[in-house]
Amino acid sequence: MRRRKQVPSWRGSRADLHAWAVVDTGRVITAHGQGRILKSMANGSKSGKAGKPSKEAKAAAKAARRQASKERRTQLWQAFQMQRKEDKLLLPLMLGTLIGLAVVFFLVGLIWGLQWFLLPIGLLLGVLGAFIIFGRRVQKTVYGKAEGQAGAAAWALDNMQGSWRVTSAIAGTTQLDAVHRVIGRPGVILVAEGSPQRVKSLLAQEKKKTARLVGDTPIYDIVIGNDEGQVPLSQLQKHLNKLPKNIDTKRMDAIESRLAALSSRGGGAALPKGPMPGGAKMRGVQRTIRRR
Repeated sequence: MRRRKQVPSWRGSRADLHAWAVVDTGRVITAHGQGRILKSMANGSKSGKAGKPSKEAKAAAKAARRQASKERRTQLWQAFQMQRKEDKLLLPLMLGTLIGLAVVFFLVGLIWGLQWFLLPIGLLLGVLGAFIIFGRRVQKTVYGKAEGQAGAAAWALDNMQGSWRVTSAIAGTTQLDAVHRVIGRPGVILVAEGSPQRVKSLLAQEKKKTARLVGDTPIYDIVIGNDEGQVPLSQLQKHLNKLPKNIDTKRMDAIESRLAALSSRGGGAALPKGPMPGGAKMRGVQRTIRRR
């Protein structure tokens, strides 16, 4: 997913960021590891063997994989420890799933005399089920903490999987209301967070500006919240994925180029792109926004 970073961001607590890493572990790799891979590939290309990575490149890639794996394990353990302290049902549910599936497969195996063959399969599926429960409960906790905080919608959009093109905080107010823009197969989606009364006019203005540049491309508007007609933060990606696919990637590229020019003229709003820390002083943040 391609993102346009326009403004400095405030992030949530360290615990929240570690917890989110569990939900999205597939994309975790250190910048140090990436740098080593790129450097080694460059050295390999100079060695004269086109298409075949050098020994140094292979060693660097292997080291990067080891480093990424170690980092994932560390993040998983930290997230597990934090979640276990807050969620008393986590451990019983995980153990119940693991033991329950193992027992079921063992008992089924007794019917045909294959209990020792099916037991390892039950254990493996039990481990998988326990991890699924862990991931979902962590995700629920993270969204619960982020909900209602300024910048939470931008954070959720930035962590979406897929070919979405996200531009955070294209418009906003000093009260930290914001409108974010998403370009995808459905068309252009404007996502607003903050007071419904204030963001209504912001959405109307941005929709009018966008319509001048995208022609007949569909434009959707979403307000984050739990009231009628709004979309809860935890359901945002699910809601976007349900929208009809109206345009192709070529059209997405063309729209992105046009809207990028509009954003560069407007300069963007200096608003949070992540959930505000719990102890953040709103007056200081608002003063910073007004100065920008």
